[in-house]
Amino acid sequence: MQIAIYSRGFNDREDIDDIQQLLDQLTASNLQPVIYGPFFSAIRPHLSLREEPGTFNGAADLNGQIEFMISLGGDGTLLDTVCFVRDKNIPIIGINFGRLGFLACIGREEVASLVAAILHRTFVIDRRTLVHLDSNIPLFGEIPYGLNEFTLHKKDSSAMVRIHTYLNGEFLNTYWADGLIVSTPTGSTGYSLSCGGPVVFPDAASFVITPVAPHNLNVRPIVIPDSNVISFEIEGRSDQFLCTLDSRIETVGSSVQLAIRRESFSLGLVRINEINFLHTLRNKLLWGIDKRN
Repeated sequence: MQIAIYSRGFNDREDIDDIQQLLDQLTASNLQPVIYGPFFSAIRPHLSLREEPGTFNGAADLNGQIEFMISLGGDGTLLDTVCFVRDKNIPIIGINFGRLGFLACIGREEVASLVAAILHRTFVIDRRTLVHLDSNIPLFGEIPYGLNEFTLHKKDSSAMVRIHTYLNGEFLNTYWADGLIVSTPTGSTGYSLSCGGPVVFPDAASFVITPVAPHNLNVRPIVIPDSNVISFEIEGRSDQFLCTLDSRIETVGSSVQLAIRRESFSLGLVRINEINFLHTLRNKLLWGIDKRN
């Protein structure tokens, strides 16, 4: 069995020790690691290896023999892996080498448990919906989708923008704001939440539309079924606006036509123990924590 490993890099000796342990555990269990090329080049001088692992550099290198993708890092690193697995139906295992670790929820101290779970098939795969962008100009190359959110935003320090928003062609609202977020349930605990959006359970078939710093106080986030197609028209004093999918960004003009819909495929996130969404919500975001209790 081949397992791909992706990371943006490493920070200190502790990371190297944990990476060494992971590789040792995999090879001892006859699980063949295939490591992201630039990452492997950075860590190779610090590792002790019995044999050289395989490497990959892009989505095309991930063939049918790859059964899992391990993300070593924080939630941003895990979002990067979406660009590699695409519609290949390769589940992602997030090992938290970062800070919060809301999506990458497996601790670095759980490597042995992870390998055992892979061998004995005692894991759970949570399916997550993706958001897909359609536009009249090429945007985001071959990866016009994201796990967390799509956003439209003013550029630099320009004045607020007006975003005319439609659901299945029917007018919803004109948002006078710094920007607008359309998040998936997975992304509801990210940027949308920081702008006042609600927490949505990962298996809820919905999108959350959240304005960023709205000018009108009576405009609030709204939850809609993800069967809707959401389209936009943008106006502002500037002719240039920012458009993002997760951490990827493009600059667009006011003439661009944009529409958001649910992606036709989903993403699998691996969970190896009883830590579910509610547990993560309480322990990572301190949901309902009260020192009086």
